[in-house]
Amino acid sequence: MSSLKIYNSYSRQKEIFTPLVPGYAGMYVCGPTVSGESHLGHARPYITFDVIYRYLLHLGYKVRYVRNITDAGHFEEEGREAEDKISKKALLEKLEPMELVQKYTRLFHWAMEKFNTLPPSIEPTATGHIVEQIEMIKKIIDAGYAYVVNGSVYFDVKKYAAQYDYGKLSGRVVEELFQTTRELEGQEEKRDKADFALWKKAAPEHIMRWPSPWSEGYPGWHIECSAMSSKYLGPQFDIHGGGMDLLFPHHESEIAQSTICHGIPPVRYWIHNNMITIEGRKMGKSYNNVITLTQLFSGSHPLLQKAYHPMVIRFFILQTHYRSTLDFSNEALLSAEKGLRRLWESYDHLMILKHEGESQNRNQELENFVHTKVKELDEFMNDDFNTAKVLANLFQLTPVINSFKDKSVALNEISPEIFHLLQKKMKTYMEDILGLQKVREADMEIFEKVMHLLIDIRKDARKRKDYVTGDKIRNQLAELGIVLKDEKDGNISWSFQDLPVPK
Repeated sequence: MSSLKIYNSYSRQKEIFTPLVPGYAGMYVCGPTVSGESHLGHARPYITFDVIYRYLLHLGYKVRYVRNITDAGHFEEEGREAEDKISKKALLEKLEPMELVQKYTRLFHWAMEKFNTLPPSIEPTATGHIVEQIEMIKKIIDAGYAYVVNGSVYFDVKKYAAQYDYGKLSGRVVEELFQTTRELEGQEEKRDKADFALWKKAAPEHIMRWPSPWSEGYPGWHIECSAMSSKYLGPQFDIHGGGMDLLFPHHESEIAQSTICHGIPPVRYWIHNNMITIEGRKMGKSYNNVITLTQLFSGSHPLLQKAYHPMVIRFFILQTHYRSTLDFSNEALLSAEKGLRRLWESYDHLMILKHEGESQNRNQELENFVHTKVKELDEFMNDDFNTAKVLANLFQLTPVINSFKDKSVALNEISPEIFHLLQKKMKTYMEDILGLQKVREADMEIFEKVMHLLIDIRKDARKRKDYVTGDKIRNQLAELGIVLKDEKDGNISWSFQDLPVPK
C-alpha cells in the first residue's frame, strides 16, 4: 500500500505524511466564529476535514482532532474594519453575548450533525482559554517580539521578519506588507502597519472584556488558535487546517507568535481547502448570494429552486478535490442529487447480493477491471485525499453492479474474493470514509404533504373565523422553527426561520 501524501501549503508540494509520534496524529482546524449562522462557505472546510479525520482513523492512527469555537472578539485588522463580531451582533439581536454564542453554536452543531460529520475530539472555546492566551502574550513580550501601547499589545512583525520566514505560508512579500496594509482603527498606535494585535484594550462600550496585565480588554484573533492548539496538541503538531482565506493574516500570524513563544514552528503539514464561488462569483453580501445552511436545507433562498438534503451538499462538495475552486449553482446541486441517488441505488443493491460460488465461466477482463478500480480507491485517497477521483471510480463500478442486478452478467463471472472485496471497499468508502448516508426523499415528500394539510386546515379555520385554531397552528409551527406567512393573494407560504436544533 502506498504512503499517504499530503499537499503542504507551507512547502507548496506533496509530502509523505510522517507524524511526530508513530501511530498518532494531531490535527487542529479553525472552527466557526459563532456570531451568526454558518453558510455554504463554512460547509466545505468542515466536510473536507471530516473526511481527512475519517481517513486517518481508517489508516489506523489514533487521532486527536481539535476544532475551536471562536466566541470572543474576533478582532480583525486585515481587509475589513476592526470590530468585535460577537458584541456587535449581540446588540443587533438584543441578546447577551453568551446567549448569542450559545444560539449559533447549537445551530452549527445541528448542521454538522445533519452533514454526518464526526464530532472533534476536543472543541475548545476562545473564552475558556483567556488565561492561556495571556500567558502566551507575556512570553512573546519577554522575548522582545511584542510591545505595549495604551493598554494594547502588538506583535512586532518587522523584528520577526528580520530573522524568520514571515510571509512564506501565504506567499506575501514582507516589504509590501509594510507599505500596503490598510489604515484601520488603532493603526496609529503601531510601530508598523503590518503589526497585529495580541491584546486590545476595550473601549468603554465594549461588552466582552477580561482583566490582563496591560488593560481590561480582549484577545486578538490570531492568539486564540495558537493558545488552544498548543495546549491540546503541544508546541508542535502534525496538521493544521482551514480555508485558503485564512492563509493571511490568520495562519501566517499563528506561525509567527507560536514560533517565538515555543521556539519551534508549530505545524508540520498545513492543509487549506479552496473557496466556493456562486455561479462564478465570490460569495458576498453585496452580491446577495450568501446562502445559509438552513436556507440550503429548506430551499428558502432566491438562488435555489428547492430544498436540498444535507447529504446532497456533502456529496456535491466531495465531487471536487478540496484544493480546487468549487462553483455552486442550483443546476450543480440538481446534478449532484441525481448522481448521489444513482450511486446509492447501485450500492444498496450490491449489499444485498449473494455470491453464487465458483464458475467455469470466469470473466477475467471484468474481474481485472473491478480489482483495478477498487485498488485505486486507496491510491487516490493516499494522493492528497482525492475524493473526486474516488467518486469517479465508484461511478465506474455502478454499471458493473447494475449488470449483476439485471442479470445481464452472472455474478459468478467474478471470483468470490473479488466480489467480497468490492462489497467491503464500497461500504468502507461510501459510509466510513466519505461519510455518506442514504437520502430518504420520501420523508421530505411526506413532510411537505403534512405542511400543505396544516395550511389547508388553517385556511378553512380562518374562513370560518375560527381564529383560535388558526393561531394555534401558526404558533405551534413557529415553536418548531417553521414560519407561516399570509400572502396578499390569500395564499399561505411557509419557510424555515431557525430550523429546530437540539436543546
